[in-house]
Amino acid sequence: MKPRRLLQKLNPHRQLQVLALCASLVVLNAGAAMARVPDYDADELARILSLGPWPPAEPTRRDPTNRVSQNPLAIEFGKRLFNSTKLSINQKVSCGTCHKPALGFSDGRVRAQGLGRHDRNSQSLWNVDLQRWFGWDGGADSLWSASIRPILTRHEMGSNAQHVQQSVLQDRDWREQYRRLFGAIGSPEEVLVNVGKSLAAYLETLRSPPTAFDRFRDAVAAGQSPDTVNYSAAARRGLKIFVGRGNCTVCHFGPGLSNGEFHDVAIPFLIEPGRVDSGRYSGVRRVKADPFNLLSAYNDQSSTSENPSENPSGNPSGSQSKNQSESQPERLPESLKTNTVQLVHRNWGEWKTPSLRNLKTTAPYMHNGSLRSLRDVARHYSEINEERLHSDGERLLKPLRLSTRDINDLVAFLLSLSP
Repeated sequence: MKPRRLLQKLNPHRQLQVLALCASLVVLNAGAAMARVPDYDADELARILSLGPWPPAEPTRRDPTNRVSQNPLAIEFGKRLFNSTKLSINQKVSCGTCHKPALGFSDGRVRAQGLGRHDRNSQSLWNVDLQRWFGWDGGADSLWSASIRPILTRHEMGSNAQHVQQSVLQDRDWREQYRRLFGAIGSPEEVLVNVGKSLAAYLETLRSPPTAFDRFRDAVAAGQSPDTVNYSAAARRGLKIFVGRGNCTVCHFGPGLSNGEFHDVAIPFLIEPGRVDSGRYSGVRRVKADPFNLLSAYNDQSSTSENPSENPSGNPSGSQSKNQSESQPERLPESLKTNTVQLVHRNWGEWKTPSLRNLKTTAPYMHNGSLRSLRDVARHYSEINEERLHSDGERLLKPLRLSTRDINDLVAFLLSLSP
């Protein structure tokens, strides 16, 4: 089987990991490129190259669990849904309330504010389609189920399936777009799921642009002098800390700058006196109990193939032709992760590793918004309290003991990951 066909069998997150490894192998033989960057040794250069290219060289594949993934009409419909307040129970809150484009699709608050105050910080939605689990605790296993959750959650949009169905029925344009995508308007729950899938189709398009770091990295990869691009000396020094003694690429690796997994990074999980947020521990329980998870009947992927069953909605716009379907490689079902994920005690207090792309506009940081600036984040890892870490894990985390200049340099590098 050709390498590209093998790559296509993997989900997008694993594709990026493989591409990152390939980039590392390439640079180990790229003596000419190394010679032009004397500030970095061979291992550091390999890690630098593994953080690109960006955008990913291989196009992101459609979500096989969502039959309207990458459908232009669904993307348009999803964008309208995202920016409308009609889905919320009081018609005053939209998805855009907590995910503002000008703020990197976050909201600038310590904790999100919908109909009520959330316990967690609003995550950026840039490049969200590259994730494997969704939410700070990974409580959703698909982008479309993650899009349904805030619609129903009491302190976010506080809605229900009946209200969503009526919102679609009462808006003539929505009603027409829905019918073109999914056919006749069905039960409230079915409409809710299809609204979630349309939202996901739009969110898949939110790809962040290349940055100063990407231009520097690409110059190195091409064997060109990195001096040909505008990349500050401070950012270069911060990059050396990041890929070197900081060992940051253990968790923030690949073009997406995240391993997509869950870790304890010594951030307290006490929300307020008498109330805690257990992180991944509650996320595993939530994803297993979710009626819209990938083990449900709403998963459009068949058990053995990437492609959904032929014409599942009765509408040609939501399916592929037989020849197109036959030309696609088979892949393991996406539901396998949901079926096999296990709840273990060490999940308590673990949070998903966020991408470091486009950090400039998404402050404050961490799952609870407790660190107000990138300088605070750098100080946290410089002085991390090892006593707060799980005794059976996260032993890679050690206080970095950064100087003031080191912190300034690391912040300069992190800022270079934003356009």
